[in-house]
Amino acid sequence: MTLRKIEQIIQALAVSEGAGVVVHRTLGTPGLRHLDPFLMLDHFASENPDDYIAGFPDHPHRGFITLTYMLDGHMLHQDSMGNRGDLRAGGIQWMKAASGVIHSEMPQQTNGLMRGFQLWINLPAAEKMSRPGYQEYPAARIPEVHAGGVHVKVISGEYASQRGPVDDPHTQILYLDVALAPNAEFSHALHGALSAFLYPFEGEIRIGERRVATHNLVVLGTGDQVALTAGERGARLILVAGRPLNEPIVQYGPFVMSTEKEIREAIDDYRNDRLVRAAARVGPA
Repeated sequence: MTLRKIEQIIQALAVSEGAGVVVHRTLGTPGLRHLDPFLMLDHFASENPDDYIAGFPDHPHRGFITLTYMLDGHMLHQDSMGNRGDLRAGGIQWMKAASGVIHSEMPQQTNGLMRGFQLWINLPAAEKMSRPGYQEYPAARIPEVHAGGVHVKVISGEYASQRGPVDDPHTQILYLDVALAPNAEFSHALHGALSAFLYPFEGEIRIGERRVATHNLVVLGTGDQVALTAGERGARLILVAGRPLNEPIVQYGPFVMSTEKEIREAIDDYRNDRLVRAAARVGPA
């Protein structure tokens, strides 16, 4: 096994999104525009309602997938396809915007901790104008693996013979939430062709001789295994990997297509109320 080493560390930038929600962004910044097939990673975490209460009112997407993982708190979401639900702590929402979706995500709490992640995943060019799709799963549907000082929630992909419920057929996403006791060690095999990153959001981790604190995304280099150790106070992180699409990426805000012409068409469709073209396929809850 060849261990994956740190290729790059991206420090999160504080960004205001939606109606003024403060998020910590790593992927999708000047430091790292894309990590094929991943387009953006936002981490939202605050106990101050002024940071999140305004939420994310109606906004469009075309050409990619959003994967939202709620750690704490809950948000009401609804979209132009008729999907509606209350995403609570530990729950997951996978939305294939594809040809076009308009949706909103609004907090259903007025105080307390609101925390989670939203990951944008690219779609192949041949799928960008396909029918939208949707999957949502509560915390009870997420497999968990306990082994000594390691606790893993399997959101997508496979770990210790447990398979996560989220299915992304084009990029074979691995998405693990890993909690480690102080000084605990964690390792996992990763196919060498996959792009991969880590994001610690509690405590500190060590990869080789390097220490990585919270709000830093670690791009992993080539190899077929990831190995790390928690700091003296323990750690919690997400490990994400996926198969690169190796296709052109042209992005304009919430539209991610393959050519400038397609971006102009997306803008024109949105301005003229043609963005939404088909009903979504709704996955199990």
